[in-house]
Amino acid sequence: MGKPSALCATKNPDNLALNARVQTHAKVVPCSVNRERREHFKRNICVSGCDRQKDFSDVKASTLNERAALREAARCLKCADAPCQHSCPTSIDIKQFITQISTRNYYGAAKSIFSDNPLGMSCGMVCPTSELCVGGCNLAGTEEGPINIGGLQQFATEVFMKMGVKQTRDPSLPPPPHANTRIALIGAGPASISCATFLARLGYTDVTIFEKQEYYGGLSTAEIPAYRLSFDAVDFEVKLCRDLGVQFVLGKALGRDFTVQSLKDDGFGVVFLGFGMPNPNIDKVFNGLVPSQGFYTSKDFLPEVAKASKPGMCCGKK
Repeated sequence: MGKPSALCATKNPDNLALNARVQTHAKVVPCSVNRERREHFKRNICVSGCDRQKDFSDVKASTLNERAALREAARCLKCADAPCQHSCPTSIDIKQFITQISTRNYYGAAKSIFSDNPLGMSCGMVCPTSELCVGGCNLAGTEEGPINIGGLQQFATEVFMKMGVKQTRDPSLPPPPHANTRIALIGAGPASISCATFLARLGYTDVTIFEKQEYYGGLSTAEIPAYRLSFDAVDFEVKLCRDLGVQFVLGKALGRDFTVQSLKDDGFGVVFLGFGMPNPNIDKVFNGLVPSQGFYTSKDFLPEVAKASKPGMCCGKK
């Protein structure tokens, strides 16, 4: 920040005056001088991408501390027919968890979130809320703007993560038909983790996820940088899934180590394909080009960045 007092005394002595002075004539100050002065007083410092070299810390504007979360939750109108809930693709009871945050019931808020969305923490960090729940908020036309729903969701789930509470199935629930059916899910990304969690909650006791990589999380882990979605968030959601008895088998690829038929031959009665879109959509003009020739797609470049920078994935970070 420098020392503004020295600058004021030497270049702008009027700033040290105890009383405002009446200007008797217009001032002409070169833009170069104004730019120099501005740097000494600027508070909303903008950091460029180059300045963030090797810095993948959380810089999302939506991230809230407890004080900010309580203030934000208190602004909610608790709309009778809340448009935010109609806009949520995971059908989270948004009005309820915001009300629970406002009364400091952080455990209840997290329970409301994870009950409807097993990936509630990840979604709170990366979901395009401005196009979904926040886009429908009735406070959008006010001076303070819509509720920061994503930030509140992230806050509640992060508090819950620090509590260290395990996920359990309600023992009073009856088991589903054929509860011992062996179920295989291919790909350890968001789709399979969410599907496996709901299956385990229903009471299915033999659920296994197969992943070709040596890490789980799929796109959430490999293609979203740490400053947007940390590995700890994905790891926590996987831990909740494992609490229910779901097994993860890493380093096994469909078509290389097994097939759908081989899984059925091994006794799996149901197979869920949750590997998403592993191949990029490349324009015809780039056909045949590979990374060794200097051509990288997002599927090539982003996983390499994650492996080298994301704590939990890169060597010696966790």
